[in-house]
Amino acid sequence: MPLDLSPLWISLKTSLLATVITFFLGLAAAYWMLGYDGKAKSFIEGIFVAPLILPPTVVGFLLLLFFGKNGPVGKLMERFDFTVVFTWYGAAIAATVVSFPLMYKTALGALAQIDTNLLRVGRTLGANESTIFWRISLPLALPGIVAATTLAFARALGEFGATLMLAGNIPGQTQTMPMAIYFAVEAGAMEEAWFWAIAIMIISLSGIIAVNFWQELREKGRRRDGVTREEARQSRQIGQERESSSLAAQSFNAGLYVDIEKRLPSFHLQISFNTNEQPLGLLGGSGAGKSMILRCIAGIETPTKGRIVLNDRVLFDSEKGINLPSRDRHIGFLVQNYALFPHMTVAQNIAFGLPKGLSTASIRVQVEEQLLAMQLQGLGDRYPHQLSGGQQQRIALARALASQPEALLLDEPFSALDTHLRSQLEQQMAKTLANYQGVTLFVTHNMEEAYRLCPNLLVLERGETAHHGSKYEIFQRPATVGVAQITGCKNFSHAVIQSLQQVEATDWDCTLQILEPINSKLSYIGIRAHQILFTKDPNQENTFKCWVVRTSETPHRMTLFLKLHSAANNSQDYHLQAEVFKEKWITMKDQPFPWYVRLDPLCLILME
Repeated sequence: MPLDLSPLWISLKTSLLATVITFFLGLAAAYWMLGYDGKAKSFIEGIFVAPLILPPTVVGFLLLLFFGKNGPVGKLMERFDFTVVFTWYGAAIAATVVSFPLMYKTALGALAQIDTNLLRVGRTLGANESTIFWRISLPLALPGIVAATTLAFARALGEFGATLMLAGNIPGQTQTMPMAIYFAVEAGAMEEAWFWAIAIMIISLSGIIAVNFWQELREKGRRRDGVTREEARQSRQIGQERESSSLAAQSFNAGLYVDIEKRLPSFHLQISFNTNEQPLGLLGGSGAGKSMILRCIAGIETPTKGRIVLNDRVLFDSEKGINLPSRDRHIGFLVQNYALFPHMTVAQNIAFGLPKGLSTASIRVQVEEQLLAMQLQGLGDRYPHQLSGGQQQRIALARALASQPEALLLDEPFSALDTHLRSQLEQQMAKTLANYQGVTLFVTHNMEEAYRLCPNLLVLERGETAHHGSKYEIFQRPATVGVAQITGCKNFSHAVIQSLQQVEATDWDCTLQILEPINSKLSYIGIRAHQILFTKDPNQENTFKCWVVRTSETPHRMTLFLKLHSAANNSQDYHLQAEVFKEKWITMKDQPFPWYVRLDPLCLILME
């Protein structure tokens, strides 16, 4: 053991100072770079990681040029009769520079792994960027940040080349343990070199092992805490019944006006609608622009131009330069994966969006009211991973409603659920929305969901409005072939007007009688599969011979592919698809051909 232990204290002093500086600088740089998307991003990234790539002696040489008496910083410090060259401050600076890339890159990776939906939802719940960082980003990235800090400390502790260039090797002043090892080996003092090498390994490995142990204890503690809380929950009894109240504490004179355009390289959204309906369903295929509309309303995306007004409050106006941040829009946003904060309990998730300044007792009462309304009372102490998919969905809805939003945006809330659970939660959702007094937009690509939950629909095609009206109007009289397809119609034919009440369906090779007046712009005619009728009376209007080409089976129905007028040549040679219940199929399947099929004039769909 060497008599002079100063290299140990100098190394600890410089590496700890370097770690503290690196922690704040690296974390700030990582958080900033995560949201920065400017043209200089690659250049800045290169500067940040350069000390990790360059040889330490090159880094030390550059630092010496920068902090030397002829360097820009050196000249500035000379005015105050101060220098860092050949001082322990120089050693700390060198350690900071070489350890910064490890802190930055590891922290950036930890922050980047956070689901961006969590941050977006936090903003829609009224949280500012500082709150989002301290309550969402930092807790979720904490294990990665602790690991980054440990790695930065270990790198600073072992720094040699840059330190030697800038601070030198002055025993008792700047000589760190790595330099003590080098010069001990050079002098042949192998025992002393082994002592310092073992000291560095013990300190560095102890830090890494301690972090790994802490992370394991943390994970076990979360699991054990969840079990303990659940046991406590089961032992508690609710002492009194609370009267179920409205989920929205404030009633709004709801009204939403949207007239926006959003241009992207591969997509162009141009939409305009005005609604105070409860709720309005946005129906369309994938890529139609449904979710983009919600994101623009919530302030997650910025339209290229246009205007968004909610209850006479201008949320966005490109001409006037108005673009309220998400936290000030009073919008409740339920995303597809629910985006519950995984490090918070159910109660903390719901309370996150409550107005600031409430007392603890008031927060507890409002959280319990939300849980009671969602039939999830007693689950406040659980964590999201301890809930089923249906429970997570209801908690996310309760959290959105707890913030008393003026508009509720639901982005395919049932997409992650199985069929049985979807049916149960649809009923719960319908009940919830019946009590909510604000504007509701419900996005889905499932026509049956839209029909059951939404009295009015806005059908989108390629970023534009295809049809806006009541669900009955849209399903019975779709404006275009695209709208008819989205609403489930399977049978279409080009149409040629023959007379005031007669149309030739060219793709079906038949002429049809029409009861309603024919628009001169008529281009297509259609009929839904379940509205095709089978009859034994061949003399009725719009009745034709048919043959079954092939069938397709579902649990309750049979789809029949029909060829009119004559038997088919192959399995793809058909005109129409008809649907019948299996009970009816059993009674008719053995009847000889031809059968007779009737296209009821009242069920025919005329489209432009």
